[in-house]
Amino acid sequence: MFPIDQYHRANGIEHACNLLAENPGSKLIAGGTDVLIRLREGKSGFSSLVDIHDLDELTRITHTPDGTLQFGSGVTFTRLINFLNSDGLLPALVEGASSIGGPQVRNMATLGGNICNGAPSGDSAAPLLVFDARVTLQSQKGKREVPVDEFYAGPGKVHLEEGEIVTQFNISPESHQNTGSHFYKYAMRKAMDIATIGCAAACKLEDNRIESLRLAYTVAAPVPKRCRVLEEQVIGQPVSRKLITDIASMVLEELSPRNSWRASKDFREHIIRTLADRVVTAAIIRAGGQL
Repeated sequence: MFPIDQYHRANGIEHACNLLAENPGSKLIAGGTDVLIRLREGKSGFSSLVDIHDLDELTRITHTPDGTLQFGSGVTFTRLINFLNSDGLLPALVEGASSIGGPQVRNMATLGGNICNGAPSGDSAAPLLVFDARVTLQSQKGKREVPVDEFYAGPGKVHLEEGEIVTQFNISPESHQNTGSHFYKYAMRKAMDIATIGCAAACKLEDNRIESLRLAYTVAAPVPKRCRVLEEQVIGQPVSRKLITDIASMVLEELSPRNSWRASKDFREHIIRTLADRVVTAAIIRAGGQL
């Protein structure tokens, strides 16, 4: 048995917000792929659950007429992958989502859960960063929206206030249309392993020059991180192998990989440079670039 004192089933977002306010310290559960493991291991730090699994309001995917993409936080990765693949959208997010666990996990795990656990290794984080995704949060006090990179507070921590629920992720048309993107996860095993390093890039070109490049990493800093200084430096540069080599040599200036039992700092730095070359090259080619 799980060490739970109280279990509450929400019938909608407002009801869930009310339940959280009435039961301080409660934990939300949607897919349960992280929460149930923590409960089983006795490391949860909570004894009350508010169940928001499969709420209609949280499982919607919308492609608005202006091109904005809206994903409910309760959308499973399997459903997200199928939707994006059907319209050829956001290849980097498809690749990130497809690298999460196995089919059984992806059938249950949700986009909101993967972000809200605050893990520096979350495979959906880097793609959401390069698509400038924004997070919608709701509580009894109302709604607010923040960029996804400002949502992370530290390893395993996010800026989620007491009583708040992440309800939706929004990606504007300017962030994904006419854009080539790619995500690659390096892990010690080919399947069902935590990333040693993850990397995503999104690129727009004009006359084979960089109009915009967005590059993000997981497990290369305490939180998933965009390389914003580098991104500014390459605007207007002509596409070439030299440019990609320069990017791979510059990328470490904004990152702080660490030693751990999974990989040494030196090895992580090598993978960071290698993935910069690989992922940026693929994003440029997908954007129609000529190398």
